[in-house]
Amino acid sequence: MLFGSSGVRRKYGRDLCDLALTLGASLARMGGRILLGTDTRTTSPVLKNLISGGILGGGGEVRDAGIVPTPVIGYGARFFDAGAMITASHNPEEYNGIKLFNRDGSSFSGSQQSCIEEGIGNPRWTGWDHQGEILNFDAGTPYLSAVLENRTARPDLGMLLDCGNGAGSVISPRLLSLQGVRISCINCNPAGRFARPSEPTAEHLAYLGSVVKSSAAGGAIVHDGDADRMMALDHRGRFISGDQLLMLFVRYLGIKEVVTTYDASMAIDEIATVRRTPVGDTYVSAELTRWGQFGGEPSGAWIFPDHSLCPDGPYAAAIFCEMVSEWDLAAEIDGMPSYPVFRESLPCENAREILLALGVENPTDGIRIEDEHGWCLVRASGTEPKIRLTAEGIDQSHAKAMLRTGRDLIRTWKSA
Repeated sequence: MLFGSSGVRRKYGRDLCDLALTLGASLARMGGRILLGTDTRTTSPVLKNLISGGILGGGGEVRDAGIVPTPVIGYGARFFDAGAMITASHNPEEYNGIKLFNRDGSSFSGSQQSCIEEGIGNPRWTGWDHQGEILNFDAGTPYLSAVLENRTARPDLGMLLDCGNGAGSVISPRLLSLQGVRISCINCNPAGRFARPSEPTAEHLAYLGSVVKSSAAGGAIVHDGDADRMMALDHRGRFISGDQLLMLFVRYLGIKEVVTTYDASMAIDEIATVRRTPVGDTYVSAELTRWGQFGGEPSGAWIFPDHSLCPDGPYAAAIFCEMVSEWDLAAEIDGMPSYPVFRESLPCENAREILLALGVENPTDGIRIEDEHGWCLVRASGTEPKIRLTAEGIDQSHAKAMLRTGRDLIRTWKSA
């Protein structure tokens, strides 16, 4: 299976390089002009040149946006036939990959992915007299204008911003400054190596709480490697979970209809009408084309369909700054419905095989076990060799019991 839950992603090497070339040729056959961007990884220039070569060789045109966040490509794709982003998102530096976007910012559908895979297996090259060309394109300016047109200025608000040395470094500091926010930057240089693990989890951001408290900032905003994710801390230095952020956005924006994933807390059902999808922003954005005002998942991917169907970390950051300036955010969080949630990631090289043996049709969708007291989702990661478990219960004992049920399910297969 070539495409995972968020594009193509794997460790950098010959296979990924060969794939980039033929994928580019296949993409050219589906759309003539392609907006292309990269994250900050050291391998991104190589892959950009290879996919560009494939697009040109397939008769297409490349509009090179340079280093930009993924949501800039998702938004800018509306000016072209499609968008392509060289990134492995929150994965470690040894990974890289490719995300593909339609003009509305949504990820390529399953049928579109199948067409790409067929083209990769039988690439068609144009003659010497039908080669395309590469032109530079400033995708950042129209993106910034669109965000600032819809968001309110926030003068005198002080915030910390940690871009994790990723592509958010070239957009978010400028965006929030133009919004009027006084930004103190951490890891905002677009280096090819990450000063912290790229995935913005509480564990990876343990150092940040004390910095928030000592700086007297209104809170902190955090991105992953390509800034399609946004997580945050409040002014007390507390990490705000993805489930809490989901509810904050719903309440602040007055949302009634929400699309989220099977691993999101059941607390969201108490404040909005909810439709759930398998884990992965591609599923959320696809559902938002049919229903809903807002979508997101606890990993930090937030989708605002009136703006774009691509998860958008900088846009989410701008809204979060508005929240901080208007609300006592810590009090809002303390007043939210809350149930214990446990998440685990178990390294496993044959995760897909285990889930298939359990009778799951799509391993990255996984299997959800539930009763009247809680639930557990067991799924293969779509981006890393891991099995992910998420469990929630009406109290800690029930949440832990559901987590044990998920572990036991995996052990049963291993011992069979």
